[in-house]
Amino acid sequence: MTVSNYPLTTITAHKQYSEMTDMPSAQRSTVRDAYPTRLASAPASLTQPRRDAVVKGRELSGPLSQEQLDEFERKGFLFIPNLISGEELEALRKEMKSLMNNDAYRDKEFSVTEPESHEIRSLFAVHKLSERLGQLASDERLAGAARQIIGDDPYVHQSRINYKPGFAGKGFNWHSDFETWHAEDGMPNMHAVSASLILTDNHEFNGPLMLIPGSHLEFVPCLGETPEDNHKSSLKAQEVGVPSPEALTQLVSKYGIEAPKGKAGGLLLFDCNTLHASNANLSPDPRSNVFFVFNRPDNRCVAPFAAPKQRPSFLAHGADDRWAPDA
Repeated sequence: MTVSNYPLTTITAHKQYSEMTDMPSAQRSTVRDAYPTRLASAPASLTQPRRDAVVKGRELSGPLSQEQLDEFERKGFLFIPNLISGEELEALRKEMKSLMNNDAYRDKEFSVTEPESHEIRSLFAVHKLSERLGQLASDERLAGAARQIIGDDPYVHQSRINYKPGFAGKGFNWHSDFETWHAEDGMPNMHAVSASLILTDNHEFNGPLMLIPGSHLEFVPCLGETPEDNHKSSLKAQEVGVPSPEALTQLVSKYGIEAPKGKAGGLLLFDCNTLHASNANLSPDPRSNVFFVFNRPDNRCVAPFAAPKQRPSFLAHGADDRWAPDA
């Protein structure tokens, strides 16, 4: 069985877009920053209210029910167990192993390795490296769900495989992806959603993703100037663009923490601004997922809001990106 690849239907969406995101990109880059971050001094408040709607395409076709969209809007994420199984799942797992064991990718800029074992921990631009994963990125079960959430047919802003080996897989600090994409890639507004298809069983001992439900409704400005080429270190351990302990304490006290777990084949959808983190993998069982970030075409990146220059295109694809591994 192959991955389903239904062509995305052209839809005239009843868009709930802001005046700012309707502007041409050249003009938009000069508009006041709606989400200031990487500040020199602490802001007056630990968080600021979100300015963008969460679910913007309820009337559009797609696989999600209104109840599922309600849950996503309330929590900032939605876990769908058993989305794929059987031969389809096994084919994707084989594809993942082939990509992660490809020595030609091991020391490239678009791969991240574990310090001790030199195993590939993350591999980026996988929808460009693999025809099968390119098909998965346009699969209606993923891209259609993204359409309903962001309110328009999406494009892939970023894709990657994450692999956390048993006993050796490292954790990752609390962060909002949007904070990084806004500061370092120039993503203007919160009109993106991540789709993480888990390829191995996720349980409480192998470092599952932890999320703060409701945190997507509050933006956390972070302190500290973005260093030159920050991505070279932040992909291994994020130190800049992380919320303060005070902000995290306030948000966890208000909302709590959840860690969706389940069998391989489940899909986790989460808002670009939902705070998340993961612990180290202390079990013998590896944890892996294939991950797509879907962005809205009118929210394509402009000049970075808090970095000297944009990150490389393997981390931040454009809607018409032609990135190749030898580029």
